[in-house]
Amino acid sequence: MEKDGFFEKVYQITKLIPYGRVTSYGAIANYLGTPRSARMVGWALNNSNLADIIPAHRVVNRKGVLTGKHHFSGSNLMEQLLLNEGVKVLNHQVLEFNTVFWNPIIELKLQ
Repeated sequence: MEKDGFFEKVYQITKLIPYGRVTSYGAIANYLGTPRSARMVGWALNNSNLADIIPAHRVVNRKGVLTGKHHFSGSNLMEQLLLNEGVKVLNHQVLEFNTVFWNPIIELKLQ
């Protein structure tokens, strides 16, 4: 899979994550048909500062941990952005993860 094309697909899916919801790197990879590329989804989001406005703060690991937080300006920016959207976070982990989890395979199929 071509890196640039994959990154653009990641950005397109990430832009669809609703306000106040989160998804995981793996969920995006699964939706794109590349279930073993969760890490590459992370790489794409790390480079998203070069793209249009991408809500990368809404993408966490499969357990709801804010593993990408060190790629945001400031030590707590990712957490603050989620809190501003009403997502509860404690110790760098999304609380009630299953409640706010957005699964693109399910959610986009319903549209």
